[in-house]
Amino acid sequence: MVSTLNRRSGSDKPTATKLERISVYEAKTTRKTAKTKKPVDVSLDWLRYQRHQNPEIRARLLKKYLPLVRNVAGRMAIGFPRSVELSDLINTGVIGLIEAFANFDPDRGVKFETYAVPRIRGAILDELRALDWVPRSARARSREIERAVNSLENDTGRQPSNVELADKLGFSMSELMSAIGDICNSSLLSLDETVYREEDNHQVPRIETICDASRPSALGDVEKLEMRAFLTTAIDRLTEQEKLVIALYYFEELTLKEIGEVMSISESRVSQIHTKAVVKLRGMVKEKFALTG
Repeated sequence: MVSTLNRRSGSDKPTATKLERISVYEAKTTRKTAKTKKPVDVSLDWLRYQRHQNPEIRARLLKKYLPLVRNVAGRMAIGFPRSVELSDLINTGVIGLIEAFANFDPDRGVKFETYAVPRIRGAILDELRALDWVPRSARARSREIERAVNSLENDTGRQPSNVELADKLGFSMSELMSAIGDICNSSLLSLDETVYREEDNHQVPRIETICDASRPSALGDVEKLEMRAFLTTAIDRLTEQEKLVIALYYFEELTLKEIGEVMSISESRVSQIHTKAVVKLRGMVKEKFALTG
């Protein structure tokens, strides 16, 4: 505090005058605040647009809320198949944003973000439903079966059988098979989607992993010749009675009853011999080629 002595005219007594000390920091802060540009008040823009319907204000407000559309679309895209493009969701969401903007009333005291998010989501879902060629009933049935499978897996700790699943849903076996067939037919796969190849675990387009089973291949022909040669050797290891049944049934194409008449035995005995021979051959093939199942 600085004090100065002033003398009044006609008096010898000094008087003290107090001067206020001003902080240099506060003075700089005050000048800086005065120079800072005040941000535009969104509510003020809403009032101006509501009063004048100015296209420039409308464009400015819509541009401000465009990131909201991308945020909503990005969150929704996580639960959709890869065939659904994020850009398509954003384009549809913008339409929902425009509709929400046209119907929004600032006087209700609700933030525009709170009002717009459900409308953006609704516009995206409506567009996806319109593009979906699968009936909504089939989608609902698919979710019902999925919930039942999850419930049974949690209860039993294993994959449920079709009988258990039908009992859980209250379906007959024919109804369950029909529902599963509808679900399988409604699933779409993108041929351009990258998948891991079994041979080397490299990512390749799905179309490169699809092979034509009806098209002959050199490897398949070699495998068939090798299997045929081994079956010839395996049949020689059977008993004479088993060989005869196999030959009459598969090469002469006789029925079990006709084979029984040729061999002078009953049809049930022929069936037993045939089953025993097939089991032997199957075991030898598995042992030779290390097959499972």
